[in-house]
Amino acid sequence: MIYIALNLVPILIATLAGLAIGAVFWRRAASDAALRRLLPFALVAEFWLASILAGALILAPPRGSAWTMALGSAFVIWIGFVVPALIVTQRVRSVRWGAIGTDCAHWLAVMLVQAAVMQAWGLVPPPVS
Repeated sequence: MIYIALNLVPILIATLAGLAIGAVFWRRAASDAALRRLLPFALVAEFWLASILAGALILAPPRGSAWTMALGSAFVIWIGFVVPALIVTQRVRSVRWGAIGTDCAHWLAVMLVQAAVMQAWGLVPPPVS
């Protein structure tokens, strides 16, 4: 996990970008007080998501366009892990499909923006042992 320390700046910038996406998405749905209460949790979650995504981007095979690989990796992780988890947990709670779709769209936007930020900033792979 040394790659997190090596890429702390792009991961932090991606974290802030993800928080900004969340602020735009949830501004109308939640009060300012609720958003402030959730901020510490969202900050940790966005940082962890950006960290794991950074690892995936570092490990992605360098085929074709680096941008296609970065955004494609974010999409595959979203569709393969985030969407199924959201659907199952939200449906167990009887959340409407429209709200689930909004949640899924939020996390897709976050992951694509985080991947774009880290791709633009540049990630440093860990040293080879």
